[in-house]
Amino acid sequence: MIWKQEVKDGCTVWTGQTSAMRLAVVPELGSKVISLQNRLTGREWLAQPEGRHGNQGYDSSFGDSDGSGWDEMFPTINPCDYPAFPWAGTPLPDHGEVWSIPWNASADTEKLHCDVHGIRLPYHLRKTYSFIREDLLRIDYSVTNYSPFPFSFLWAAHPLFQIEAGMEIIVPDGLREIAVSYSENARLGRYGDLRSWPQPFADREDIVLNVAGEKRDNTAEKFYFTGKLPEGRAAIYDPRGQEGLTITFPCEKVPYLSIWANYGGYQGQYHLALEPATGYLDHLSAAMEQGRAAIVEAGGTGGTYSWHLEVSWL
Repeated sequence: MIWKQEVKDGCTVWTGQTSAMRLAVVPELGSKVISLQNRLTGREWLAQPEGRHGNQGYDSSFGDSDGSGWDEMFPTINPCDYPAFPWAGTPLPDHGEVWSIPWNASADTEKLHCDVHGIRLPYHLRKTYSFIREDLLRIDYSVTNYSPFPFSFLWAAHPLFQIEAGMEIIVPDGLREIAVSYSENARLGRYGDLRSWPQPFADREDIVLNVAGEKRDNTAEKFYFTGKLPEGRAAIYDPRGQEGLTITFPCEKVPYLSIWANYGGYQGQYHLALEPATGYLDHLSAAMEQGRAAIVEAGGTGGTYSWHLEVSWL
């Protein structure tokens, strides 16, 4: 397998592939993955923009970006002020810093390496893409803290998958409760409200969260499973096409899982995201107050936090 680069729409695109998978990454656009294709079936899994891939730059609204692909959310998701010394009061942008700024990238025949430095906080975030098998992509992450003070963060994967109505969302056994982070027109309730999974209301059998709705439903929700995961695994499956995608991760490092289900309710877009996360709910400040944010110890010895994701076909 060889990583190749080309220029498309003025940006460098790195592409790697095996007989079963094809991946394309644009470092200049926050190291966004713009394509994740099953070469065995021809299926493109990531949502594609109506026009060109792009964003409005640092500290812009994520809602003004292209609504496609796979971005990295770090060190927060919702904008907030960092609450603790020595960065107390430092504003953090919508969906974090790194999705909207250029990353460095280099590759050898086996791996693509991407990295970026923080703007308002002293961190260095790295990720490395490699194919463990023909049908298994691995992404290794690490964040290094350069300061003499502990640093808390919230990271979440943000892959916007192309979907069809009736696709199934598969999560570990035993998950029974979710917390609402966002719900268009408050269909599921307000931020922090608790609901049952997969049927949030006993008297509303028409609302079922583990099956993708239609674009005409005009709904959009973001929710987290409450508590830490018993297993680091989530999947989506198309019963009609009889194919799916699984994401696995170490739940001791990535203990939370959220789902963004946009069935036409937000900006008329239609996609679904499985979002493994190192923190709970979308405000870093709130996660820190609840003791539910990841922590990188002070720089020097122990100043790095590492984790990984693996993506394979079902």
